[in-house]
Amino acid sequence: MDVKEVTFNDMPQVIGKIFQKIEHVEQMLNNMKAELDDKKDNISSANHIPMTLDEACEFLRMKKSTMYYHLSKGNIPGTKKGKNYILYKDELLKWTELGRLEVDLRTAEEINEDYLKTIKRKPNRRK
Repeated sequence: MDVKEVTFNDMPQVIGKIFQKIEHVEQMLNNMKAELDDKKDNISSANHIPMTLDEACEFLRMKKSTMYYHLSKGNIPGTKKGKNYILYKDELLKWTELGRLEVDLRTAEEINEDYLKTIKRKPNRRK
């Protein structure tokens, strides 16, 4: 890359080169975005596999009766076609991720302090 002093007369040419470089960078970014979208679609379609109830029970390591219970309550995402349930692997993975318990990392003293802050005392009513 030439490093030379740019004069006022050279400004239109320099600005033209800058625009060309910006367009080139935009094209590269668009190509990279398209490649990432294609990979993302391939990954999501690879996990969007229909499963029978038995396969889903084996995948989640859950008893069949428990699976029927959760399906009837609407806890587990699934569709019913006729007599059979159809479950998708990616939806089951999302459901298991949403079911994680969040652990409270506060100490017992901090929990007690927060609890005491929420307790409001009744005002004294004098007659």
